[in-house]
Amino acid sequence: MPEFMRSAARTFLGLLSLALIAAPAFADQIDGEWCNSGRNFKIEGPNIQTYGGTRMTGDYDRHGFRYAVPANEPEAGTEIVMVLRGEELLDLYKRPKGTKENTAPESWRRCRVTS
Repeated sequence: MPEFMRSAARTFLGLLSLALIAAPAFADQIDGEWCNSGRNFKIEGPNIQTYGGTRMTGDYDRHGFRYAVPANEPEAGTEIVMVLRGEELLDLYKRPKGTKENTAPESWRRCRVTS
């Protein structure tokens, strides 16, 4: 292979490497509004507006969230644990107060804005 082709190939690979490094990373995260059967909740970092309407804080992780249902809502004291399963899907587990086991997961999806 002629030297100018090797040089062009090295330049191309170098530019390709730079482009891949400079590309923004779109990692998934649990933040956003989630819907299931007419209910919804919204997570913004450690802040949540529960599907019962209460604004509060919980244990936030980029791919998960945990809180105890407040006293003013049905299922008060129930521990809610959410685990992100993909960009558009999360599993929500409930651990009723006084028990040691989670319920079967509920699947929640990101809410869609419709016009």
